[in-house]
Amino acid sequence: MKYSFFSVCLCVSVVIFSDVPQAQALEISAKEQARIADLIFKNECNRKFECLVSWNDGEDFASLGIGHFIWFSKGSNAPFKESYPDLMRWYQKYDVQIPDGLHDMLQPDQDCPWSSKQDFLKPEYQAQIQALRQFLADTKAVQASFIMQRLEDALPKMLDVVNNENDKQYIRNQFERVSSSPNGWYALIDYVNFKGEGIKATERYQGKGWGLVQVLLNMRSQGDALAAFVTSAKQVLAQRVELSPPARNEQRWLNGWFKRLDSYKP
Repeated sequence: MKYSFFSVCLCVSVVIFSDVPQAQALEISAKEQARIADLIFKNECNRKFECLVSWNDGEDFASLGIGHFIWFSKGSNAPFKESYPDLMRWYQKYDVQIPDGLHDMLQPDQDCPWSSKQDFLKPEYQAQIQALRQFLADTKAVQASFIMQRLEDALPKMLDVVNNENDKQYIRNQFERVSSSPNGWYALIDYVNFKGEGIKATERYQGKGWGLVQVLLNMRSQGDALAAFVTSAKQVLAQRVELSPPARNEQRWLNGWFKRLDSYKP
């Protein structure tokens, strides 16, 4: 089935299509998925339309959609996982109709057309950027299903990069503890969208990663699971900042990251 450009509700709460594939193995209701997607949009964009296509200060890439999926320019050597092309493959897989004038920008293998934030802000690009924002606003539900699927795929990927069987079992146990807690699915889904699975070798500072697998391995095994997850994530991200290149000045983001983590608590 094809979804027309105007077929998605433009209200703040994200509408989940009944026939857009859901992360069924996660056993999350459509209502809860809509709530989580809206919270992610709030975390990334404060639900602002303009933020759906943006270029943050101090970053070498554009950020798009409710999950701020990152998109690299040609020749980029950014160490992070690029997620926007995967979203475009998700759109293609389910025949989401692309508006006229955006076909080139919405191909999975297309490099980001802007080379820097300065380039992104040039007047000649603004009409196309506005059209892209509108398309992303109209297809929040498809982005939500993509985010849910990323978590569903995350656990086997994380287990694949861990060699120790005890560590594998520990990851499974902590994943289950968190997911069965109130707000647990939100915490896991948001964190993997926010900081990744932690499996990419380049997503390390001095050999230390900051993704979901590192947070789960760092969790204490007793007590409230969600509190342990938040505490572990704060420790992992504080370590990231401490080990980061000074020129990146990542300390400026830490308070905002911690505030986001605190939103996981019921």
